[in-house]
Amino acid sequence: MVATDFESERGFDDDRFRANVIHESDEQKVVMGYFRPGQFIPVHAPDSDVAITVHEGEGVVREGDADREVEPGSVVVVPAGEKRGVRAETELQATLVTSPPPGEAAHEPVRRGLKRGEFESE
Repeated sequence: MVATDFESERGFDDDRFRANVIHESDEQKVVMGYFRPGQFIPVHAPDSDVAITVHEGEGVVREGDADREVEPGSVVVVPAGEKRGVRAETELQATLVTSPPPGEAAHEPVRRGLKRGEFESE
C-alpha cells in the first residue's frame, strides 16, 4: 500500500513542474504534480487515459482543442489518444493518474515542449 499526502510530498522546482511518482505498475501510474504559476505539462496525446484531480490552486487543463479552467476539487478525465496538457495559473497541486502508464516515446513531445518552453508542443 502507498499512503501519503500533499504536504509530505510537496516540492516545487523553479524551472519546471515537479512530478513525484508515488505508484507505478503495468496498469497504472500515480503522480503528485506541483506547479508554480505559469508552469505546465505541454500538450501531447499519449495512448493512456488520465484522471487529474486538483487539490490546491487554479489552472487550465487542455482536452482536445478545449481548455477547462480547474480549481480545488476539480476532476478532469481525458481519454487515451486525446490531446492534453496542464498549465498552472497559480501555485497548483494535483494528482494525475494514467492508465496504462505512457511509455518513454509518449513523453518525447513533453520533453520537447519543456525544452522549448512551449505549452503547445504538438
